[in-house]
Amino acid sequence: MFKFEPVYKELIWGGQNILPLKGLPADSRKIGESWELSGVEGNKSTVSEGFIGKAGTNDKGKTIDELIAEYGERLLGRSIMEKTGTTFPILVKFIDAQDDLSIQVHPADDLAIQRHNSFGKTEMWYVVHARTGASLYSGFSCRITPEEYVERVENNTITEVLQHFEVKAGDVFFLPAGRIHAIGKGCLIAEIQQTSNITYRIYDYDRRDANGNRRELHSELAKDAIDYTVYPDYKTHYETNKNSITELVKCRYFNTGLLDARQTIIRFLNADSFVIYTCLSGEAVIINNYNYRMHIRQGEVVLIPAETPTVTIKTGNHSVKLLETYIPQ
Repeated sequence: MFKFEPVYKELIWGGQNILPLKGLPADSRKIGESWELSGVEGNKSTVSEGFIGKAGTNDKGKTIDELIAEYGERLLGRSIMEKTGTTFPILVKFIDAQDDLSIQVHPADDLAIQRHNSFGKTEMWYVVHARTGASLYSGFSCRITPEEYVERVENNTITEVLQHFEVKAGDVFFLPAGRIHAIGKGCLIAEIQQTSNITYRIYDYDRRDANGNRRELHSELAKDAIDYTVYPDYKTHYETNKNSITELVKCRYFNTGLLDARQTIIRFLNADSFVIYTCLSGEAVIINNYNYRMHIRQGEVVLIPAETPTVTIKTGNHSVKLLETYIPQ
């Protein structure tokens, strides 16, 4: 099992909520994102604690790439390596929006490979916390054409045709590549996504950076990446199953469920895939089949190697909410 050093991203729309989420004192930095587990080039995660197997060498200080090179399918799973090679295929992050994020879209695999030699970007959001009145955009509220999209971007009316949601803690949104979206101010979100950093920024409220420059937009690139279909609902609806997994998202890139536990839980893990636990609240101890114990608390992520058949999650006198993510076969 492994923990990793977070990579903090200071952004113009960032806030001061991520460090307190992790039980750390806030500072003056506008941390918009904390990358908890990443295989993105230039932002590779580094092990802070853990090893693989019964009594392996402490792998502290190794990058995720070095772990994959050393352990291969023992870490990722054979079928995962056949599909995505030696790239860690999932990026986990926390996002703190003190201001509205840009309206954006991400390309699917085919377009991303053609244009950027990269995976596409399908993702999901779990709202960890939301201020009263906080909201986000996901998808279109009415049908528009690519030509109307261009006109609305030019005349700053694109938000008029987007589906708007006021949100609260526990809300979940699945965002397949091609879905136009934006996080609004006051949202603290856990995001699970494909390993990709390709974002087409469509509209940014005419904001300027510290040097007075407008941020780059990618409106023309986005035109061919957008899915213009209007869907009946963009929000994931679920009923929480206490002390067992509640399914949230199933797609070809990842399956994610919610574990809301107040007692000891034994999880029989998905064969031939690593598993990621992202702690949304509370704390617990995760114990693998070799009786190696790792503490996880709010704001932390633990990676379970694919060779691990079961884990025991002990809450003790606490409760815990975890996202459980793996790659389907």
